[in-house]
Amino acid sequence: MRRVHSMPFGAEVADGAVRFSIWAPSVREVTLMIDGTERPMTRDAEGWHQLHDPQARPGSLYRFRIEGGLSIPDPASRFPPEDIEGPSQVIDPGAFAWSDGDWRGRPWEETVLYEAHVGTATPEGTFAALTAKLDHLHDLGITALELLPVADFPGDRGWGYDGVLHYAPDHAYGTPEELKRLVDEAHRRGMMVFLDVVYNHFGPSGNYLPNYAASFFTERHETAWGAGINFDGEAAAVVRDYFVHNALYWLEEYHFDGLRFDAVHAIADDSSRHVIGELAERVREGLPGREIHLVLENAANEARWLERDEAGRPSLHNAQWTDDTHHAWHRLLTGESDGYYADYDDPARHLGRCLAEGFAYQGEFSAHEGAVRGEPSAHLPPSAFVNFLQNHDQVGNRAQGERIGALTEPAKLALARAGLLLSPQIPMLFMGEEWQASAPFQYFVDFADPELSRAVRDGRRREFGGFGGFAAEEVPDPTDPQTFARSRLDWAEIERPPHAAVLAETQALLRLRQEQVVPVTKTRFRGATCQRPAPDTLDIRWDFERGTLRFVAHFGDSEAVVEGPGSSSLIWASPGVELGAEIRLQPWTGAFLVNRS
Repeated sequence: MRRVHSMPFGAEVADGAVRFSIWAPSVREVTLMIDGTERPMTRDAEGWHQLHDPQARPGSLYRFRIEGGLSIPDPASRFPPEDIEGPSQVIDPGAFAWSDGDWRGRPWEETVLYEAHVGTATPEGTFAALTAKLDHLHDLGITALELLPVADFPGDRGWGYDGVLHYAPDHAYGTPEELKRLVDEAHRRGMMVFLDVVYNHFGPSGNYLPNYAASFFTERHETAWGAGINFDGEAAAVVRDYFVHNALYWLEEYHFDGLRFDAVHAIADDSSRHVIGELAERVREGLPGREIHLVLENAANEARWLERDEAGRPSLHNAQWTDDTHHAWHRLLTGESDGYYADYDDPARHLGRCLAEGFAYQGEFSAHEGAVRGEPSAHLPPSAFVNFLQNHDQVGNRAQGERIGALTEPAKLALARAGLLLSPQIPMLFMGEEWQASAPFQYFVDFADPELSRAVRDGRRREFGGFGGFAAEEVPDPTDPQTFARSRLDWAEIERPPHAAVLAETQALLRLRQEQVVPVTKTRFRGATCQRPAPDTLDIRWDFERGTLRFVAHFGDSEAVVEGPGSSSLIWASPGVELGAEIRLQPWTGAFLVNRS
């Protein structure tokens, strides 16, 4: 099985030659520099510069030179073996032999996500090393590995959100073939693989597009990273195509099963067809017959992107990361109220609304944002929301990068863990969470420019001004290699207490999820209710065609009593929970029940 995504830009291998193409409307002349030679390219009226080179071969190294003498990388490079400033390499994607020809994916409701940063998930920090951990993930009960962005970014260390070559797996992690092997091996084990992609900005170093394609960006829209990407002005069609092809490229040529779109609330697009909608439509149209899953990060809580069709399938996007759920759990578990946690002053109420309806903020005023936030979401099924207790942002954007296990008590975290993994929303674990890893996940970069490095260090310190608990702490230097080294997982922990017990508990909960919860949630959703028998107690019911799931949880300091189980069967309960005519809950305990239709 060979897989190739054809696109109008980059280096395409075909018929014994290589076609090179770059959109450079701001310049009149572009020269191809390849294997020690230079060859002029032909420009058309739209600003495309092309050359068919019969002497080029897979493995050839090339760059482009624009008028004025500036040498630039291919913005659609499939691989730059020497980082973003070096030459690109001609890659023949058809050379990789896939073994997963029968793979069509898995239904979305079966998804259990595992978010991993390739560089710190293993001591080696490579695609190959992560491939060696797939058996661990499979045995744990993970059904989908989600990679933080791998698009090539400056240097050898970074989260991936500063990428500038969107089509190239980062050289520090390995080759395109090694990434494909990771996906292929995951499929062989029945696991999906997702990729986080960043379409709201380019990184601050190594982006040469303004030098030859000025209309790729626009001053009409400002972002936190500078001028906005031109999704809605003159020449926007080429810009939109660049990102649409990128999504299709990862899904087709690398056979990823899904994409997570970073911070779509930061994508400014005033056109009648928002690029986020176009992306989803073209993916759905272009890849029929496969289970493709599209997930948003969207601080605006826009339910419009998550609607279902008459059959209950996603019309555009499958789900959104729900920060609301995380923030409510986090405030319950830690009591922290700085920054955006201030919006969750009644965390049990907010958590109950999230679990029953999706968003906590569905059009209410957010004091932290200073504006109304969100849209009604109660009509959506729980599978339209991805829930988590931690992720790269919520850990890494703390001053010291502490994980939730370092911030709360084990009994409280045990209840939250069950609440995450047995609720009908799609659960996500952050790498190492399954054994309560002790390693922090800190913010790290590797910029060669000392001025940019200094700006990042200073900005990181200023960032915590809104979090009073962090103001006096010394923020780790993001440019120090030790900050990166501290963030690597220590896999030896899984054999030691208390980590081994947490791992066994996580595995048991995920087994219960697949056996008891998923058969219910894969049927049509009919609605949910949340009752609050006491201010610190929740009683949530989700009604599906094949049964009703129920979660009762008590966060107070004394015993609570709630309505009995009736004809429902127990799925899981905290130690000390008593089930009889009534359910008696001790402090920070809970239970999950099911009544099958």
